[in-house]
Amino acid sequence: MAIKDMSETWETVSTSRPFQGAKTAVGSDEVRMPDGSVSRRDYQVHPGSVCVLALDEDDRVLVIRQYRHPVRHRLWELPAGLLDVPGENPLHAAQRELYEEAYVKAGDWRVLADFFASPGGSDEAIRVFLARDVADAEGERYAEASSEEADMQVEWVARERLVRGILAGELGNPALVTGVLALTAALASEGGLAALRPADAPWPARPYEA
Repeated sequence: MAIKDMSETWETVSTSRPFQGAKTAVGSDEVRMPDGSVSRRDYQVHPGSVCVLALDEDDRVLVIRQYRHPVRHRLWELPAGLLDVPGENPLHAAQRELYEEAYVKAGDWRVLADFFASPGGSDEAIRVFLARDVADAEGERYAEASSEEADMQVEWVARERLVRGILAGELGNPALVTGVLALTAALASEGGLAALRPADAPWPARPYEA
């Protein structure tokens, strides 16, 4: 049996959107179960996100520290952003976020991991890129940050230190955990980082234009 996630859609008897926010919404679907019964499933409707794991020549990862109100924590995270332009190429969005949040550019991009953030309660799909050959960006810095981003801290941290923090339960952002552990696994694999997918690899969960 192939160990691979498969796309599948059960019959949706009815659907509604009881809440629409600025970026996300709440969907409420009546879904036909295998036994013929109908159950309601409420979930967050999300445009999707991209994250960037920027790795320098000293095996350090660029991380940002930001307050997240829903969990009442200041978390260490990867630079990230929403795919709020329908059909936008996720690589372009990732390059923009790396520039805006850390004023950094990269010459080599690959797909590190794709995952669903919380598939039991949200349709958010996340793509984590690996960015190497990093350098300071050129030109004018992005406009002054606001809200939570105004208090954001940017650091370069040794990859192994992040691995230790993840395994100790001290770091809990899902994209950071997924990205750092996926990178560590890739480095230890037979093909190494060269075996990672290209930056323009298809993403069925969030189809995009080239």
